Amino acid sequence: MRSAPGRALNERNSYFDNIKFFLIFLVVVGHVISPLKGQEGFLFDLYVMIYLFHMPAFIFVSGFFAKGYKKKGYLYKVFKKVLIPYFIFQLIYSVFYYLNGSANSISFDLFSPHWTMWFLLSLFCWNVLLFVFAKWSWAGLVPAIALGLGVGYFDFLGTYFSLSRTFVFFPFFLLGFLMKKEYFQKLKRSKYTSYIGAFILLVTFILVYFFFPEEGIPWLFGSSSYADIGVGAWSDSLIRLSQYFISAVVMFSFLVIVPQKNYFFTIIGQRTMYIYLLHGFIIQLIQTFVSKNVLYEFAGNYALLIGISLVICFICGSYYSKKLIPILN
Repeated sequence: MRSAPGRALNERNSYFDNIKFFLIFLVVVGHVISPLKGQEGFLFDLYVMIYLFHMPAFIFVSGFFAKGYKKKGYLYKVFKKVLIPYFIFQLIYSVFYYLNGSANSISFDLFSPHWTMWFLLSLFCWNVLLFVFAKWSWAGLVPAIALGLGVGYFDFLGTYFSLSRTFVFFPFFLLGFLMKKEYFQKLKRSKYTSYIGAFILLVTFILVYFFFPEEGIPWLFGSSSYADIGVGAWSDSLIRLSQYFISAVVMFSFLVIVPQKNYFFTIIGQRTMYIYLLHGFIIQLIQTFVSKNVLYEFAGNYALLIGISLVICFICGSYYSKKLIPILN
């Protein structure tokens, strides 16, 4: 029986909220286990697996919801909800790092993003880039990918203004923009796609376990030139091109296994920006007041690390967090 239009719309909304919940959960997990990944083999493999696709997927979904970029007031809305929080939290992080001893002085450099703040700066730039690339439709992916490959040859493009990541990850944003809801429906329509997606994720994790080198991690960040990563050969762009392909395959495998129904965590998927902005302070406070030796003792306690990540998501994604950052409402 065909679903009523209203019900179908709700299910689609729940689906995207579920996607965003799981992705922000993976963001938090990745940051929680980051200082521990060198102490435990499984955490290293999990970290690599997460970074293979979680930011490409987040950027892809952000692009999907940027379809109104030509509407009057759209860019101002993005400025208000993305750049203003970026500037505010850049200042907060500057003070925070001084207070916790990470910095010797308070330095207000608005265009050298602190830690997770790069995403906000890049998100605004991706929306602006749509005015150039979106008019070419699917053909725009070709120059977007070429740009993402080419920036790796320029050493001066790094974390400043988040230029490297902006260009490296833009193809995923553009791909998300080009996707239509019908495409997602087709992906979810077959009962076998979820099994295929799960199988691909499992195989990818096994391949990461056996073959992914420790020195390969900087490739996943997209923030360094090929020379800075330590390779510097003319063929390095082929490595990034293969990374694009692998990340896209893993990303779509993840998307097809996400459930469509409304669950208790679905509403948290509507508040991912609050979690993204706030979770870093909780993790940084833990790392400030708990010594590395004590933290390392918990490296093998996977259930605890996952539990902490979930608690952080629900705290930062609560109703009270919305009141804490009214600029996003």
